[in-house]
Amino acid sequence: MNMRRMLLIVIPALFVLTNAVSFFIFQSGRTVQQSYNMMLDRVLLYKQIDAETRSNLSAVNVYLTDRSERSRQIYQEHQSQLRKLQAELNAQDAIPTTELSVRSYRNLLETFLAQESGILQALSDKTPLAYANSYAAAEKTAGFIQEEAYRLIDQELSYYQPLYRSILAQTDRMNQWGVALFIFSTLISVLLAYWISLRITRPIRQLVRTARQISDGNLQVKPPVMKSRDEFRILSEAFVQMQDNLKSLIRKEKEGLEKDRLVKELELEVLQNQINPHFLFNSLNVLSKLALIEGAEKTSDLTVTMSNLLRYNLRQLDRPVPLRDEVEHAKEYFTIQQARFRDRIRFVTDIDEKALDVLVPVLTLQPLLENVFVHGIEGMEVGAEVRLAVSAVPGGTRIAISDNGIGMSEEVRRSLLDTDTPRLRDQGGGEARHPAGHSTGLGTRNVFKRLELFYDRKDLIDIVSEPGKGTTVFLNIPAETRKEDGHVSSADRR
Repeated sequence: MNMRRMLLIVIPALFVLTNAVSFFIFQSGRTVQQSYNMMLDRVLLYKQIDAETRSNLSAVNVYLTDRSERSRQIYQEHQSQLRKLQAELNAQDAIPTTELSVRSYRNLLETFLAQESGILQALSDKTPLAYANSYAAAEKTAGFIQEEAYRLIDQELSYYQPLYRSILAQTDRMNQWGVALFIFSTLISVLLAYWISLRITRPIRQLVRTARQISDGNLQVKPPVMKSRDEFRILSEAFVQMQDNLKSLIRKEKEGLEKDRLVKELELEVLQNQINPHFLFNSLNVLSKLALIEGAEKTSDLTVTMSNLLRYNLRQLDRPVPLRDEVEHAKEYFTIQQARFRDRIRFVTDIDEKALDVLVPVLTLQPLLENVFVHGIEGMEVGAEVRLAVSAVPGGTRIAISDNGIGMSEEVRRSLLDTDTPRLRDQGGGEARHPAGHSTGLGTRNVFKRLELFYDRKDLIDIVSEPGKGTTVFLNIPAETRKEDGHVSSADRR
């Protein structure tokens, strides 16, 4: 449950609980108030009827004395007010103990009104003081009404006294329950508030502690594991992703630094191997022209080839070249080696022209051919064959350099493919140092390492070899090669 949903549930629940307690106390007080109001309304009605009865009798007496129209109007107003009170009395329900008394009270009130009407009718009689008996009877009825009102009030009070005591006791209990519920709801609110704050602050503290350790450089710290499915779990997973990204960036940065270091080392080694290249090129050109003048055309061609080979080897090693240039360079290199081995070796090429436009690191093929001559076929007196095949395959270009030489052991093959561990030295199987003067200084593992760094992939190289059955090195060049955006570094020499 996420924090928003939890708050939407907890806060309304607390609100409903608090309102329920308030409504419970309010409803109990309202019940008592309604009962009290009902009793008080009846008591006041009895008092009003009693007072209005006496007022009606007094108004009749005044009218009998002066017989004026003003006195008659006052009497009629009091009589109208008394009839309204009578209607209110008839509309009210009586309590069980006063039902007969209320009925008698209603009859007395009706009798009194009839007697007042008889008094007015007696005024039209010619007999003097004919209304006296009716007035005396009305006065006597008014006294009965007063007594009956007092008795009804006493009965009302007697009836409601135990009920009020029960209501008061119930009200006390309700008040106690209300206080208990208020304390309970307060405790629940405090506990829920503490629980919610703990669910918010504890993950924040853990994430802050993790962030501080990461900022101090400790990328191995484990972010807190959030069991709940809320926003903090998302933050924790984001921390894990951030750590992975930082580790990946640091690893790539280290690889970049390693590439730069290897390039600098290789450039330094190349510089150490350069002996005034411009002087050397000029000298080779002079030797070529001199050989041509003397009629030694093969020597002249070989000198030009050597010059081209040397010039190519002194190019910048951090820039890629088309595979076409590498193939031409490999052919010139083989021309030099064939001048040395003569008919002992045969160089066979199978080149697909459509596959020569991909970019590869400079000096990719020559070190592999050097490895063939130095470790594969140098000891063969006859029948040595070196094959260079370039073909277009789905997804890129495939290069195969094979020989029919002595081959290599499985241990040596795995060592060459494992470019992340130090190279083997002097362990047999053709893995010793190159003889001086036989190599450019770039080893097979160097080529493999530069290919991995250049294409940022480790599945580009494969070697098929068995002792006594020759060796084939496969290079799988991706179709979308990397552009010239950085150094192409070297690795340790083999």
